Amino acid sequence: MQQPAHVPVLLERCVGLLAPSLLSAGGAGLPVVVDCTLGMGGHSEALLQRTQARLIGLDRDPEALRRSGERLAPFGERVTLVHAVYDALPQVLADLGVPAVQGILFDLGVSSLQLDEADRGFSYAQDAPLDMRMDPTTGISAADVVNTYEGKRLARVLKEYGDERFASRIADAIVRERAQAPLTSSARLADLVRDAIPAATRRTGGHPAKRTFQALRIEVNDELGVLRRAIPAALDALAVGGRIVVMSYQSLEDKIVKAELVRRSTSDVPVDLPFVPEGSQPELQLLVRGAEQASEAEIADNPRAQSVRLRAAEKVRAA
Repeated sequence: MQQPAHVPVLLERCVGLLAPSLLSAGGAGLPVVVDCTLGMGGHSEALLQRTQARLIGLDRDPEALRRSGERLAPFGERVTLVHAVYDALPQVLADLGVPAVQGILFDLGVSSLQLDEADRGFSYAQDAPLDMRMDPTTGISAADVVNTYEGKRLARVLKEYGDERFASRIADAIVRERAQAPLTSSARLADLVRDAIPAATRRTGGHPAKRTFQALRIEVNDELGVLRRAIPAALDALAVGGRIVVMSYQSLEDKIVKAELVRRSTSDVPVDLPFVPEGSQPELQLLVRGAEQASEAEIADNPRAQSVRLRAAEKVRAA
């Protein structure tokens, strides 16, 4: 069966925001852009086609690196791909001898590849082993979480990372079920969650297991912890004049990104001071007002853009 074509979210907007810093970068050598969440390589390919930048692509998923490596092979030595989680960005740049970069892109959350590959266990719509690791070579799986976490800890994960109203009911159901036999199937878990949620609630809000699967994925991959470390590190790595674009797909991610961008784009000088002293200017200038969403036309063409929130900034002063 032919796989559906991969459509990068907000492709033109991302390229439009990043390209100015890649086209105007001065100094010796090519400007450098880092795609911290390489995925299938769609955004990176467009950046390489429209600028002469050097790309450093990071991904924790070996299969994503393999596929994007094939896609980006025509760009030869302009491309460097690294198997790494994006909070390792400072070490990656140090290992490559790159002191600062002109562009950084984050496209957060689960990738199209991971959703479309049924055997990865990310989807509640297809039966598969209960895994959900973005890097299947290391770390705990979703099966480890549901079969070993004590009930209160499991409920806390579902509530905090999935905003699940019925977290305690679902956790209790999981604990009862695993006492009979370990939970190893995504379909079995999805059915268990559906049955644990009151029937009246199941009629609205999409698939009843959606929030549980999101919460487990975030826990398995430490997505929020990684992001809290990665955004400050990425901003530190930007050269003056460099730009960062971050796309989030749920509110917990967006809050982390927003807080750091706002903090670094706000002066700590008292508002009643008639001028801002030299060295006290904000480090960043925000490039978009609030968080941008996809247009109705883009969502119609690419349903995965439905929940995207884009934020972007330019570094205007060294920290």
